[in-house]
Amino acid sequence: MTNVQEDLLKVNDLVMYYQTLRGPVKAVDQVSFGLKKGEALGLVGESGCGKTSTMLTILRLLPNNAKVINGEIVFEGKNLLKIPKKEFNEDIRWKKVSVIFQGAMNALHPMMPVGEQISEAIMLHEHLNRKEAFERAGKLLDLVGVGASRISRYAHELSGGMKQRCMIAMSLACSPDLVIADEPTTALDVIISAQVLKMIKDLQRKLNISVIVVTHDLSMVAEICEKIAIMYAGKLVESGDIKKVFNAPKHPYTQGLIAAFPSVLGSKKVLKSIPGSPPDLLDPPRGCSFHPRCPYAMEVCRKEEPGSTKIEEDWVVACHLYR
Repeated sequence: MTNVQEDLLKVNDLVMYYQTLRGPVKAVDQVSFGLKKGEALGLVGESGCGKTSTMLTILRLLPNNAKVINGEIVFEGKNLLKIPKKEFNEDIRWKKVSVIFQGAMNALHPMMPVGEQISEAIMLHEHLNRKEAFERAGKLLDLVGVGASRISRYAHELSGGMKQRCMIAMSLACSPDLVIADEPTTALDVIISAQVLKMIKDLQRKLNISVIVVTHDLSMVAEICEKIAIMYAGKLVESGDIKKVFNAPKHPYTQGLIAAFPSVLGSKKVLKSIPGSPPDLLDPPRGCSFHPRCPYAMEVCRKEEPGSTKIEEDWVVACHLYR
């Protein structure tokens, strides 16, 4: 059993590039973070910053043109990048680490009832017979609020919220220790989105599982996560306790994200925007990747890449302002 004081997952100096005809795309560049048992971490940033690529690297679901250049992903003391593929498929994916994919309509098989898809993972990894697997699938559908009565329904017969709940049930099929949720409320309306987020948080607490939420939505992270990690241009620019980071963000990019986030509390104010666009990862700028958009950019920012500076225990920022 994993000690609650130890990291269930530890990503160390992870570097992953996509090989293209124009050159390597530096999608994940020296990313490091940890996650303890029962914790929820929000991986946040603009589109194209490397969030989903980091998630796919952990799950070893990368396309053929992707290559891990450096680093390690340690889960329960084992480096996931060194485990043979057959062993990873049988003993890790779904059984220990599962995923809630973005867009349940595309992730669910249109020609298979949802109960078949959930029970398939159970039979493969838990070695139960069909009847036992279907019984567990029915209980999981009850757990997520879909109801066992819908076990024979196809994806097109369910609403968007129901499909997303089925994806969550599938992610819990083999009682994993870690669930990675990639934009779990995409295309859902505000009411259903809030229900799904509450359910994820309730299940995390009830089952004591760790969760990584990959999103650009700060409200989602604030709702269900205790820790936050901000990514920009493939790099981790700030990470720490979510309340501390939200109340006193250190990195200029984090400050910009929070300033651009609307709030229903307090007086009305004009939202600020971050000027410019994220850099081309085929040819990122020299020095700090954020310096072309940063209001505090100095000469050193244009020449040298900033190292990580510890603000407090478990609160790290990569910015020359704090060196």
